[in-house]
Amino acid sequence: MIGRRQFGIAGLSAATLAAMHTVGAAQENAKDPHEGHGGHGSNKCAEACSDCQRECDACAHHCAMLLADGKKAHMMTLQSCQDCADVCAAASQIVARQGVFSTMICQVCAEACARCGKECDKFADDKAMAHCAEECRKCEKACREMLKVAQAKIS
Repeated sequence: MIGRRQFGIAGLSAATLAAMHTVGAAQENAKDPHEGHGGHGSNKCAEACSDCQRECDACAHHCAMLLADGKKAHMMTLQSCQDCADVCAAASQIVARQGVFSTMICQVCAEACARCGKECDKFADDKAMAHCAEECRKCEKACREMLKVAQAKIS
C-alpha cells in the first residue's frame, strides 16, 4: 500500500509533468499557430472575404432601394451582390478555421467576386457600386493569392 508521503510525491510529479506539457504546448503554439495550415495568407483571405461580404450586403441594400425607386436595371446587380455576399461569408468562415474545403470555396469565391465586380462596374458612376466592385476585386485577388500558396505547398 502507498503511504501518504509517496502518494503526495506521485501527485506532485503528475502535476509538474502536466504543467510542463502545457508550457511546451503554449511555446509550440506561440511559434506560428497556422504553420502548415495556410498561415497568415489564409488570415488575409478570410479578412478580405469578410470585408467583401459586408460590402456586398450593403450594396444589395442600395440596389433594393434603387429598385424601389423604379430602376429595374439594378435587379441583376442586387442578385449578384446577395449571392456574392453569401459565398464570401462561407469562404471567410471556412478559410478562417483552415477547413478542408478552403481551396474549393476560395475558387468559387474568386469567381463570384469577379462576376459581382463586373456587374457593379456597370454602374461605376454610383459610389456605392464602385466601392462594392473595388472590394470584390480585393477579395478575388486575396482568394487567388491564397490558392497560389496552397498549390505551391502541394507541388
